Amino acid sequence: MQFSPSEKTRKTLLIAAITIIAYGLLLPLTGFYWDDWSFAWIAQFLGPADFIPAFMPFRPFLGPIFYFTTSIIPINPLAWQVFALFIRILIGIAAWWMFTQVFPQRKTLAYLASLLMLVYPGYSQHWVALTHINQELIPFIFYLFSFGYTFKALHTQKRADTLLALLLQICGIFPTEYFFGIEGVRFLLLLVILQGSFIERFAKSLKIWFPYLIIWMLNAAWIYFYYNFGPYASYEVEAAQTPNLIYFLTQALDALWKAGFYIWTQVLVLTFSSLPAPASILTLGLIAISFIFLLWALPRSAHTDKATENTQAYYLIFAGIFGILLGRLPSLAANLPLNLQTAYDRFMVSIMIGSTVFVIGVLELLIKKHKIRVIAFSTLIALGIGQQFFNANIFRRDWENQSEILWQLAWRAPGIEPNTVLLAHQMPLDYETDLNLAAPINWMYAPTYTRANLPYILLYTEKRLGGFTLPALEKDVDIHYPYRTVDFNGNLSNALVIYKNQTGCLQVLDPSRGDAEIYENTSDEFSQAVLLSNLSRIITNPAQPALVPFIPEPEPGWCAYFSKIELANQQENYAVAANLATEAQALGFTPEEPLEWTAFIEAYGMNGEIEKAVDASQTALKSERKTLKAVCVVWEQIQAKHPQEAGTTSAMLSLGCNH
Repeated sequence: MQFSPSEKTRKTLLIAAITIIAYGLLLPLTGFYWDDWSFAWIAQFLGPADFIPAFMPFRPFLGPIFYFTTSIIPINPLAWQVFALFIRILIGIAAWWMFTQVFPQRKTLAYLASLLMLVYPGYSQHWVALTHINQELIPFIFYLFSFGYTFKALHTQKRADTLLALLLQICGIFPTEYFFGIEGVRFLLLLVILQGSFIERFAKSLKIWFPYLIIWMLNAAWIYFYYNFGPYASYEVEAAQTPNLIYFLTQALDALWKAGFYIWTQVLVLTFSSLPAPASILTLGLIAISFIFLLWALPRSAHTDKATENTQAYYLIFAGIFGILLGRLPSLAANLPLNLQTAYDRFMVSIMIGSTVFVIGVLELLIKKHKIRVIAFSTLIALGIGQQFFNANIFRRDWENQSEILWQLAWRAPGIEPNTVLLAHQMPLDYETDLNLAAPINWMYAPTYTRANLPYILLYTEKRLGGFTLPALEKDVDIHYPYRTVDFNGNLSNALVIYKNQTGCLQVLDPSRGDAEIYENTSDEFSQAVLLSNLSRIITNPAQPALVPFIPEPEPGWCAYFSKIELANQQENYAVAANLATEAQALGFTPEEPLEWTAFIEAYGMNGEIEKAVDASQTALKSERKTLKAVCVVWEQIQAKHPQEAGTTSAMLSLGCNH
């Protein structure tokens, strides 16, 4: 029986509604993440065609996908988040069509299975839109349609359907190694739906699958070549050198537990452990509302479905288990972890089909009444919606954190000389690395860039020191890094060192102010890096001050005042700095980090306002006695600058700086 047009429309609209509820509620508050920034910078400044050579040494079949999408979608975070919603709806429709071809007599089951995939809670990377749409989700759509045409060909017996399935397989498997293992799921699904004994099913499935196996083997040869190709090392892909049976067994069990069971209830663990946080309460409320909505909206009758036999349910579970393991194979071969709620759960995209098949197999085996099964599906889909909303809030916060860091850098350093290396220990961000942040920094400080050497780069001492990129922390050390198709060439004599704690404001550190000693507890490497910080690299009055792309300048708060006071202090414009300090205090702004009071102490002390400098010092020491070293360093500089200033010596004595 075919769906009526009205029924198809209703079910398509339900897919769209669920997509918007799960992924779209916080959409305007999300932005660019991870490699999004790098790819956006390439598209904006080098042009979409640059993706072809940029990906040639790594994943050459990805380049055309990036070229096509960045040519039609504006380079703007909001545009890409909207496009991600469209792609997600398309995934739901593609999965629905695929499962309908696999289970032509189980149309209700096919639709419910597609909804599970639509909100699949193991994959949290939806909001890294520019990267993952191109790198994973578009190839995944090709694969879903390829599966569908394979099973359609069984019913139509048309060679054209088989040829189309093979072509789509090529489009799905070659752009990225993520989907290497997913091909085996096609064979497993054939085992599920074909009739006969296991041997008969196996023989029939192998005969149908053989052309796809040939393409799979060609892809295996291709992946082997590229895994052993030099440039791939920069992707930190390293195949396991010494197979360890116990390791692989524990990883297999870990994947089965996470993909088969834990991810479906993960949101409850995350929300209950963080109550009464508002985000957790909102998530639980959305789960409840979604559950009620789904009970009303999902198909209430399965009269068109052929009853499932236990044998087929067992085959579904069997196919699901091995589908999960096959989906885990590429990341396991590369010795990469399957960590949930991190960037590593992007590997769940290749496990998604196997995990969904496993779940529907378990439900088919355990629950025979359709009404109860709808309740079970409604529960799982509602939990998936809640999980994705919970994830969206994490990315919303990360976008806010990016805004804070980038704008504070813009306020503190309105201009930076080209060929500057920015060094940091680490930044309190979940989804951006140093090289990702190099893209918005270049966007801020070189908004009219045309192809040449990259003007700026950010490197984390925690991760890069001792490697090719950052061989040592010494002056006159050359820094060279190939940033896709352009190069950065600089020298550590031209470095700025920045620091941002989980709380507090971003700071540009200055060795002349004793910052190497003040921040020595961060790490030995970082305190060594502070000695390289050259504040003359900051252009204090540029013709065009830096602006953060896509993020409007926020209302002035504590960190805006702190950054501008630090800049005025650097310029020795202490009257301006003192006025800013007084204005900030009048507005009731106070720091989260007591060390930040040193900017006020310097401003007031250098401006001759000793009493205010003492008050700021006492406030800092009351908040955290460990700030004494930093406070005293500032007072020593005040005394050296104004040795005749009345009250300086007594102030230092009262604070304990001459002990």
